Amino acid sequence: MSVDVNVPTVGESITEVTIGQWNKNDGDFVEVDEVLCELESDKATFELTAETSGILKITAKEGDTIAIGDKICEIEPKEGESTENEDTEAESSSGEAVSTGEVEEMNVPTVGESITEVTIANWNKQEGEYVEEEEIICEIESDKATFELAAERSGILHIVAHEGETLNIGDLICKIEVTTGGGSSESSSSNTEVKEEATTSNIGNGQYSEGHPSPAASKILAEKGISPSEVKGTGVAGRITKEDAGKAQKSTPKAAPVENNAPVSSDPRNSRREKMTSLRKTISRRLVSVKNETAMLTTFNEVDMKPIMDIRKKYKEPFKDKHGVGLGFMSFFTKACCMALQEWPAVNAQIDGEELVYNDFCDVSIAVSAPKGLVVPVIRNAESMNFNEVEAEIIRLATKARDNKLTIPEMTGGTFTITNGGVFGSMLSTPIINAPQSAILGMHNIVQRPVAIDGQVEIRPMMYVALSYDHRIIDGRESVSFLVRVKQLLEDPIRLMLSV
Repeated sequence: MSVDVNVPTVGESITEVTIGQWNKNDGDFVEVDEVLCELESDKATFELTAETSGILKITAKEGDTIAIGDKICEIEPKEGESTENEDTEAESSSGEAVSTGEVEEMNVPTVGESITEVTIANWNKQEGEYVEEEEIICEIESDKATFELAAERSGILHIVAHEGETLNIGDLICKIEVTTGGGSSESSSSNTEVKEEATTSNIGNGQYSEGHPSPAASKILAEKGISPSEVKGTGVAGRITKEDAGKAQKSTPKAAPVENNAPVSSDPRNSRREKMTSLRKTISRRLVSVKNETAMLTTFNEVDMKPIMDIRKKYKEPFKDKHGVGLGFMSFFTKACCMALQEWPAVNAQIDGEELVYNDFCDVSIAVSAPKGLVVPVIRNAESMNFNEVEAEIIRLATKARDNKLTIPEMTGGTFTITNGGVFGSMLSTPIINAPQSAILGMHNIVQRPVAIDGQVEIRPMMYVALSYDHRIIDGRESVSFLVRVKQLLEDPIRLMLSV
């Protein structure tokens, strides 16, 4: 008896899908769990696998758009072959994994006060696969961090939200069909061996050869203009996975051979496309939102960095010997900002609905360039720290950021941000406010410039500083006065020590 294969539910808001491409032809023999075709929704692309072994009869063709639950194909089991349902019954009667009838629904957990949505980065387990309680099943990204989701029960995984989908906190992400008596690590291992054996046998039939890309990988490689022969697959038997394709880079064309002393070069006008990461999409949305929803202005000033550089030159080594950390510029700027924030509290405040929230503490966010994008870990109560404590905390947070190990609490709740574009050579910029904060200070590179000192022209190491602020809460007098105070403290660092 043939088995109907229908379009599965792929998300609460998705009602239809389009057939991207068939990997098998009508009349081909297919194995259980073999990828039949690629389906596309308005949110993601995913693969449809065979529910049983048999002869494929295609109902929906490439390019067809069909509703969730509609029939997409049939699989006619070979004589003597059992269907998936019969296999399941046999498995149950043999004393292996048996469903208890209980289904555990897993929702997107609360991951931070200001985070309202997350994106599915990737699934570590596949649809229908057995998972152990507390086993990591997927990776989720917010605009602030990436974190892992662990299974709440042991059983069979049923995926509801697919890679690339954006969900609100509390939305259903997957279901676990709770089982008893099976799915132990020994059972999972044997299942894996069976799958690998099946795949190996398929290699002989030319179905999965080394370097053969999965449908999703094939699409990514095509978008990048990369040939599968240029990519080393890490999947079973050398198959190219979606992850392999995502990491693949187009090789630099080699110079053509020289004939008759006339070099012939290949076309240098190459281009490539890369899909935006979920984190980059979220950052983009937030930055545009800040520009649209705040009355943002920027005021500028310049700082003579010679006094600070003289102090660092004189005390850098003794400071490091005593405290074990270097004496950098960031501690001077952090302490100067904290003093100025306490004198001009509106710059340290934020808008919450129809109320203004003023903070008596200074939680300073420090912008750090991490592998996945810009992150802003927070130095808590920076106003009460001394220089070596600020330096040690900056090093700790920056190290965790570059290792992608920052936690949500370490990146939430800041009241003011400092960003240093000068480390990349920026002379001047207008930084964007880190919402819901109301202001951000931008540091820039230090350049030797001629300036007037007591009526004489001298060459001094000068830095432009910029303060972007929300004019809804901070007036011009407050913003300019704040930046002038920061300038005053940095050009006479003794004031920082004496708090005057």
